[in-house]
Parts: sequence; C-alpha cells; structure tokens
Amino acid sequence: MNTEQINRISGVVLDAAIKVHNGLGPGLLESVYETVLAYELRKRGHEVRTQVPIPVVWEDVHLEAGFRADLMVDEAVVVEIKSVEAVAPVHKKQVLTYLRLADKRVGLLINFNVDLLKEGLTRIVNRLEG
Repeated sequence: MNTEQINRISGVVLDAAIKVHNGLGPGLLESVYETVLAYELRKRGHEVRTQVPIPVVWEDVHLEAGFRADLMVDEAVVVEIKSVEAVAPVHKKQVLTYLRLADKRVGLLINFNVDLLKEGLTRIVNRLEG
C-alpha cells in the first residue's frame, strides 16, 4: 500500500475518532471507544480487526507474547486507544514497537480522555516512504 492510501485511511480514522469523541466525550473505558470506533469505521466501508495479535519473532522462534493492537484498519494502519490522564512516552514507544513487529508504516495513538480530541492524537511513523 502506498503512502497516499495510508494517509487517506489515517484521515478517515481521525475523522471517525473525532465523531466518536464528540458523541461520547471523555472518561469512558478504552474498550468502549474501541468498539464504537471499529463500528464507525466499518460503517464507512473499512476492514477493521480488533485486538490483533502482534507476534515477536526472534531468529527461528515465533512467540505469541500477548501483545495486541487495539485496531488494524485495512491491514495498513495500527490504532492504539487510550483513555488516560496523559499519554506517556512509553505509549508512543509501544505503538512504534507494534509497527516494527507487524511491519506496518503508520500508527495512531488516540487518547480519548481529553477535552479536545486533537490534544489526544499522535501519529507515529515507521519508515514511511513516498
């Protein structure tokens, strides 16, 4: 998938997240936002998988280590949902690690526990090419 397609998908995810945040507001469980955002994206015609296993591969060892991305949209964009007071650096590193392990290029870290959703949005890139 090329960069333009990935950016288009990311834009749809962000638009849907804003709609969900405007409708539900902050302060709910992450699982609520995950379910509603997945519903909203599917309604818009996107393939969405939830709680996607992210395996760790070391040489010939394949580990199902319990890592799970909240959403995978169109097999291209990883979405990690939070509902926390503040996003910590470890949350951003978590998304970057998921991108590397899953060999994906773009991840969105979305913290719904904010007054304005734009304050809770972080785009994380792993070797994005033109």
